Order: sequence, then C-alpha cells, then structure tokens
Amino acid sequence: MKPATPTVSAWADLSAAALSGLCLLHCLALPLLASLLPVLGAWSQAEWVHGVFVLLALPLSLLALARAHARRALPLKMWALAAFGLAALAAGALGWPVARWETPITVGGSLMLVATHAWNLRRGHAH
Repeated sequence: MKPATPTVSAWADLSAAALSGLCLLHCLALPLLASLLPVLGAWSQAEWVHGVFVLLALPLSLLALARAHARRALPLKMWALAAFGLAALAAGALGWPVARWETPITVGGSLMLVATHAWNLRRGHAH
C-alpha cells in the first residue's frame, strides 16, 4: 500500500509551525549564543530579522488556515488563536508596547501559532 501524500494544507501547517518554532528559537536561544559569538550577537539584535519572521509567518499561516477552512470550516476559536498569535508576533517585532516586552510577547505569539497549526493538523487527520 502506498503511503498517503501530505496535502498542501498539511505542508503549509507544518511550515508555519516550523517558522513559529524558528521564531521561538530566535527569541530564546540567540541571546545566549550572542554572548558566546559576537557575530550572532549582531544578527540577534537586527530589527530586520523580526520583520522577516512576521512577513513570512503572516501569509504562510493564513494560507494554511484558509486552505483548511475551504475543506471544512474552522472554529472561530482557532481563527482567534491564530489572530492573537500573529498580532503578538507583529507587536513583538515592532517593540510594542515597550521594547523590554518584545521577547515575552513574541514567544507567546509563536506558541499560539504553533498551537493553532498543531490543532489544525490534528483536526485534519481526525476528519
């Protein structure tokens, strides 16, 4: 029997979750690595990195959720979790409301997006 091929929606969910994980890794691990390697220190503090993560996460997450929604309507709670996660990522990238909250806000947003895409994947396999 031939193994099932993952759907585009599943790949989008996995990619979005991986991207959220990379964002989480960036927020938690790079400050530690930055203290060891000055080159990584400059990269971890570069504001463009945060913008790139948000610019990648937003369309990828929306694509994954929209494709899943087209197959079977997503619950409002899932859309809300994704929206709050993306909003938190954007707020963290912009240093809003204050720069010192950037890491906790971004980590929270990343975890919300990972949870959303994991929920979407589990939901797709259960159907």
